[in-house]
Amino acid sequence: MRRFIVSERSMAPALTPGDTFLTRRVGRPRRGSLAFFPHPRRPEMWLVKRVVGLPGETLEIRQGGIYVDGVELREPWTTESTTPDGRWVLGEGQMFVLSDARQRTMADSRTMGPVPLDPVYVPWFRYRRGTST
Repeated sequence: MRRFIVSERSMAPALTPGDTFLTRRVGRPRRGSLAFFPHPRRPEMWLVKRVVGLPGETLEIRQGGIYVDGVELREPWTTESTTPDGRWVLGEGQMFVLSDARQRTMADSRTMGPVPLDPVYVPWFRYRRGTST
């Protein structure tokens, strides 16, 4: 188990600064879940993003949408279009993660590429701005 506190707004409105999570380590998160993982180039800094691509999948961003193995992904967690266009083939042990607030930041797989599944933590319990939910 590990504790994380959200410090920025890249996942708004789902997460806001001050939201606190107790998390558990998993081998493979589910699509759509939140994932906490170390930044690929700055391992002392941890990120929280939404999992949209899983090992072995081909992910494409085109015309504002996300396609997994050619099928458009429905994303109820964001209303923003996704840019820029690109294509990624995920290897075993990789996931593709995106911010919910896509126009606010590109500090996700659009610029970092697929990220390792190890280590990855998913929420187990959430405290929202000082209250438990």
